[in-house]
Amino acid sequence: MTTPKHVAVYYTGGTIGMQQTPAGLAPAANLASLAAPIFQEYSHQLQCDWFICEPLIDSSAITLDNWQTWLNWIDSKAADYDGLLILHGTDTMAYSANIIALARPQLSIPVILTGAMLPLAADNSDAPLNLHTALAAFSLSGFTQTAIAFNGQLWPAIGSSKISTERAEAFANPQFGTLAQWSATDGWFNTNLPVGTPPAAPVRYSISSSARIHCFTLTPGANLDMITASLTHNPPDGVVLQSYGNGNTPADAGFLAAIRHLDQQSIPVLNISQVLQGCTSAVYAQGHELRTAGIINGGRCNLETALAILTLAASNHWKKEQIENLLHQQHLL
Repeated sequence: MTTPKHVAVYYTGGTIGMQQTPAGLAPAANLASLAAPIFQEYSHQLQCDWFICEPLIDSSAITLDNWQTWLNWIDSKAADYDGLLILHGTDTMAYSANIIALARPQLSIPVILTGAMLPLAADNSDAPLNLHTALAAFSLSGFTQTAIAFNGQLWPAIGSSKISTERAEAFANPQFGTLAQWSATDGWFNTNLPVGTPPAAPVRYSISSSARIHCFTLTPGANLDMITASLTHNPPDGVVLQSYGNGNTPADAGFLAAIRHLDQQSIPVLNISQVLQGCTSAVYAQGHELRTAGIINGGRCNLETALAILTLAASNHWKKEQIENLLHQQHLL
């Protein structure tokens, strides 16, 4: 008889456990009892211990302090469990998944995040399928990544985004695709799991609550003036720039001067494409002046991954070379 895997379940809040209040949906603390019948179906495979975050939050209220608290929780449980399940609101789930994947890259156990578009207690909720997908993921042999389980899909954390507020198919990973698909009738299929690598010494990066990362999306018109003024008069600890296409921007003298000044101050500017499946690269002459101004080519980074990288860079005092090395390690360049 196979010994059940020991899994720690961390309920942070989010729609999956919400109940109606006079002000609207809000997190409630009784999710474990509501979800018990689903977890019972896996009792021969998994022994699950529940932990409730205090306070429970709507994920749109997340802070850097929340992330550090959750990383501390992961550190306290990783050695004693075969896997970690984090129940999380969908609005910022992809951001949190990227932070965890990059801040705790060598846990040697799977970390699965899931949630729901509708509360578990609601009619026609997507929560049961998402919980089944997440719980079934712990049966995948040799799987040790951080991933998002949603709507019968297992998405790698790096590159994932929330793509819908209207449909159960709420997440996608345009750059790296799905790791596997699951259904109640077929189990796991279309698996594309990474090849296992030898265990490495654990790496733990912290998050500073004072890290200031500013994110800007280029649009035609006057917003370039706003971006330039902000970079000049309110320099942050790092900048994510969502540029056009393959990383192109207007060759505006004031804007480029602001980028050069940040580079001289060793403030990283990570240039990523605003295209859903985009990649910044040295293709067009239009982007040449930006590239020579000192930006970091973000390659296939999406916004969630880019923000996580620069948050960790600012918190841990990474140099430009360390950021570029990480981009290569994660196959983003």
